[in-house]
Amino acid sequence: MALGVRLLLLLALWTLAVPARSLREAGDGGWRRPGPGAPAAVAEEERCTVERRADLSYAEFVQRYAFSRPVILQGLTDNSRFRDLCSRQRLLALFGDSVVRLSTANTYSYQKVDLPFQEYVEQMLHPQDPFSMGNDTLYFFGDNNFTEWASLFQHYSPPPFSLLGAGSGVPFHWHGPGFSEVIYGRKRWFLYPPAKTPEFHPNKTTLAWLRDTYPALALSARPLECTIHAGEVLYFPDRWWHATLNLDTSVFISTFLS
Repeated sequence: MALGVRLLLLLALWTLAVPARSLREAGDGGWRRPGPGAPAAVAEEERCTVERRADLSYAEFVQRYAFSRPVILQGLTDNSRFRDLCSRQRLLALFGDSVVRLSTANTYSYQKVDLPFQEYVEQMLHPQDPFSMGNDTLYFFGDNNFTEWASLFQHYSPPPFSLLGAGSGVPFHWHGPGFSEVIYGRKRWFLYPPAKTPEFHPNKTTLAWLRDTYPALALSARPLECTIHAGEVLYFPDRWWHATLNLDTSVFISTFLS
């Protein structure tokens, strides 16, 4: 399979090959701003159960991970220029008047809404209500006009591997393999292999699942999970179930493989 050219810029309320501390010192790009209500009190997992690798060769990637399990990749690319362009100020200056398509935050993304990017950023990026349903939450999830956003995407370097708004996120779903890189913020992932369908309601948010379902799961029934930080890339194999939860206002980009 060849690397898909499909890049999705994702913002929700939901690099650099340098240590995480340096990335934090570089700031949050202006995305962590005061807003209505208190931020959702969601922490990182107690123990990350997805391997982190900073020295992974292509041969080992194919042999150990590509078809069998997820992995977090560190230091593969230098996307510092892309990260600078994804600051709140830069994106609003470049694309504030652009009309973007928002999707509802449920498993099948039933509803689509079009509105200017600036209106989305300034009026809709606020902490997730823990009791809201998936169809009550709209977020920017990759329905991009690639011609209009080409000046941004040309600065992104996807991982070199191929196969021949805080408290929001996406409920469990699956699709083909791909990479997801965090540019700003933190993104918590929950993953199950294809043969292990998770217990979830398609119209309930990941935040509701974490509150209501996750605590009752036996240890053997819990997913692989880990929080991805700025500059890290998660690889997920084909047809793996996954749900996400943004611990901060997050900017991230996905590269899908086909």
